[in-house]
Amino acid sequence: MSIAVISEVQIAAAHDGDAELLVTLKYDNGGTTLVTLDEYAVRALFDACGTTVPEDLIGANWEHVRDALIASSQRYAGASAT
Repeated sequence: MSIAVISEVQIAAAHDGDAELLVTLKYDNGGTTLVTLDEYAVRALFDACGTTVPEDLIGANWEHVRDALIASSQRYAGASAT
């Protein structure tokens, strides 16, 4: 199983002008993946890593990113469409 860590973070603007965080995951085999996190996911990632500074995320396990994405998507679970 390949293990990945956060190797780079960058703040960017989303299509609606809100800030997003671009996180580069680097795998132990040298491969990389770019993941975009919305504001909600960023807050969850910061909480999981115990920081409020994007640069402090460098070296964190990819599982924190996965969990932040799950938390972001689950905030809509159970919401009724009105």
